This record gives sequence, C-alpha cells and structure tokens, in this order.
Amino acid sequence: MSKVAEIATTFFGYLKRPDLYPELRRKIWKNIFNRSSALRGKEEAEVWCKNLAVSEKEFIEKILKITFVPFQEIFPQEYESAVQAQEKAPIKMGGAGSLSVIYYINEYVSALKSIETGVAYGWSSFAALASLVKRNGMLFSSDMPYIMQNQSEDFVGCVIPEKYKNNWDLYRFADKESLPKIFAKADSLDVVHYDSDKTYDGRIWAYTLLWDKLRKGGIFMSDDIGDNAAFKDFCESKGLDPHIIEFDGKYAGVVIKN
Repeated sequence: MSKVAEIATTFFGYLKRPDLYPELRRKIWKNIFNRSSALRGKEEAEVWCKNLAVSEKEFIEKILKITFVPFQEIFPQEYESAVQAQEKAPIKMGGAGSLSVIYYINEYVSALKSIETGVAYGWSSFAALASLVKRNGMLFSSDMPYIMQNQSEDFVGCVIPEKYKNNWDLYRFADKESLPKIFAKADSLDVVHYDSDKTYDGRIWAYTLLWDKLRKGGIFMSDDIGDNAAFKDFCESKGLDPHIIEFDGKYAGVVIKN
C-alpha cells in the first residue's frame, strides 16, 4: 500500500468512528506542525540508556530483592496457551516485552490497582494480571483501536487467560479520552506501565498525569525509552533516580516513587 493510500485509509477509518474524532484532530495537527516530536533527543537518550542499563535479572534481584525466575517458567501452561493464541491471530500487533519485570513490579508493591497504556495482543496485561488476581486486584488498560487493521478489536488482549479477564477493565480510546475515565474509577494507582503514544510530547503529557496518580511506594514503568528523550527529561525535571533495563535490544525505564 502506498503512503497516500495508507493515509486515506486511516482517515476514512477514523471518520467511521465519531468517538475517535478528538484523536483524529490531534493526529492531523501533529503531522502538520509537530512531526519531529517522535524522535526528539533520540541520540542522547540512547547513550543515556546504554550507560545506565542493567539486565532484567539484575534489576529484579538487586533492586526488588526477589529471586528471579522467568515469567514463562512460573506460568508455563498459561504462557504456552498465550503463544498459541497469538499464532492463531490473523493480524499483526506488538509482541511480548519484559514480562518478568511487569510481573515482579506488581508483586513487589502488592498491587491492587494497576494501569497500562497500550495493549495489543495483551502480553503485558497477562503479566500484570498474573500478579493482580492473587489479591483480586484490577488492571485498567487504555488501548487505541487499530484503525488500519480489520477485526483488530476482536484480538486485542487475545493472549490473556480467560480466568484473568474479570480483573481487567479495558478502554478503547486514545489516552486523552481513556485516562479520565479510568481515573474516575481509580484515583490512586500502585503500578503504571506506559506503552502507548511514543512521541516526545505525548509521553511528557501522559507521564505527568500518570505520575501524579501513582501512590508513594508505587512503581512507574515506561517501554521503549530510547526512542526519544522524554523519559530522560521527565526524570531529570522531577529529580528522579530511574532504573534502566535492557531487554531484546530495547530499553525500559522504571522508577519507584519515594
């Protein structure tokens, strides 16, 4: 598909969804006036991440003080079923990230209310819920519909075990519409996992809002922080001491709110 055809398909896809008109207006503005936001400070962010990065195991054992066992070894049957569910899905979405880190940060704070932005197949949701269900906690998820892919909504969260879904509350809007709805139900959060709008400006807006809702002692996590300098700049502006975790050649940032 050519770029022009892709833009046209996306535009008409939005037109069919009045509930997504606010996000359509923001995308038009961003693509006309703010196209550089996605990669702002990328080179400095990559250097910063590389200099600070540790492995999943090192973070979990040295910072969280928990003996590291990979997530897929703790839940082997559920994990295998999830892999099969992804393989059966006829559409392509984002794959699994650092499932062990997501699981253990929820364990570390004994989370009852966690939030994630970005769901796709639901790998991160699966990892968070595996911890939350032990305490009958809730995971609140914000996920923008995949306008370019037919039937995508049928497969969002498809790897999440059915037995976990009573503890999952999904909002199918852009973050600027989803987050106020979520905050009406959960004004204080134990864990935040950010993995949605990857632009610099989008991150800074969401980071600020989500950080304010995170309780003291809670944990804030953001994926793909080497894409631009948003996480670095946010931490420096707040005087935060982040932990940088390298996983499959990418970087995630984690901050414990003191």
